[in-house]
Amino acid sequence: MSEQRVDESEVEHVADLARVDLAEDDVTRFVDQFAEILEAFDSLDEVPAVDREADLTNVMRPDEERASLSQDEALANAPEHEEGQFKGPNVS
Repeated sequence: MSEQRVDESEVEHVADLARVDLAEDDVTRFVDQFAEILEAFDSLDEVPAVDREADLTNVMRPDEERASLSQDEALANAPEHEEGQFKGPNVS
């Protein structure tokens, strides 16, 4: 790491955006960790380019209409159901 690419103010800014309170020693530790992460991304530039094959084509099967379960069959193993529909826990 010849040049410092991340400074403490940037780490504090990211922490503010994430609404995380960091102690001063955490900020210093994250400066070093962020620099290591950026170095790892820089190493991707060293990966040689390769010739790629032709563009991919859609290999999905066409949609086909098939018989499905009846409503009673679908609800048969449901832990709870009400008025012909699956019933789940209340979310509030």
